[in-house]
Amino acid sequence: MSYGETPSQTVGPYFAYGLTPVQYGYDFTDLANHVVAGPEATGEHIRIVGQVFDGNNALVGDAMIEIWQADHAGHYTSEPVRMDNAGFRGLGRCGTGTDGDNRFIFHTIKPGCVADAAAPFINITVFMRGMLTHAFTRLYFGDEANANAGCPVLQAVPLDRRDTLIAQRVDTPTGPEYRFDIHMQGEYETVFFDI
Repeated sequence: MSYGETPSQTVGPYFAYGLTPVQYGYDFTDLANHVVAGPEATGEHIRIVGQVFDGNNALVGDAMIEIWQADHAGHYTSEPVRMDNAGFRGLGRCGTGTDGDNRFIFHTIKPGCVADAAAPFINITVFMRGMLTHAFTRLYFGDEANANAGCPVLQAVPLDRRDTLIAQRVDTPTGPEYRFDIHMQGEYETVFFDI
């Protein structure tokens, strides 16, 4: 007998306990956290900082953001749950519930272009209460305008919505930071991909 795919269940608030336990003070180890690249990792060290907003433009304090990215040379790691010898994991998870401003913050490196892409990007998955399935989007870099112009995925997005996928760089005293807010619905809704 063959069974079809089972339906998804709502994902929150259980992911805080199961997927980001250290961040929320639970006494067991998480597989991935907000540090995607350690200090010894090759490449430009950056921070990704943002907030999640609901359809009423209110901050979501119990979302979890997961990122998956290539390294500085455009290669994905084969074991993203462990830091490799170069100090790079490639996978990160961060909840918005422990920061006073309900932010997610990732410490990573700027990725290189993967073989089939024209521009560097970071894959993002959003988990939050009330969602039956998680949402997928991408982060592109605002200081990569020429590369972004050649990216077929980004160019397939309507021009008036593309900016929802582009993180803006701010040079701070502690290093480069890219701001990337996620709007789940509403006038500024982030573009999500059906994959």
